[in-house]
Amino acid sequence: MTDEADKPREDREAAEQWELVNTPLGEKWSGRTRYAAAMFFYKRDEMSAETLEVYRICARLDSEDPLPIIRDRGVGKDWLKRIGFE
Repeated sequence: MTDEADKPREDREAAEQWELVNTPLGEKWSGRTRYAAAMFFYKRDEMSAETLEVYRICARLDSEDPLPIIRDRGVGKDWLKRIGFE
């Protein structure tokens, strides 16, 4: 069980991971950064395995946006809505 004292730390971690999953395209290592952050959300059951797989595929492609691929595959609709991708 999570102690209430751990909540602020968890909130900070989630906020940091949210920034990382939104790392701008094209930056060096940004694909791997987005994938690592996506794994955080997957482990918290906030992302499907199919969505995480797209981030994995794009991990070595710093300029590749995983969001259109997720949309085109018809997976991760909740994730796309959460991240604000139309």
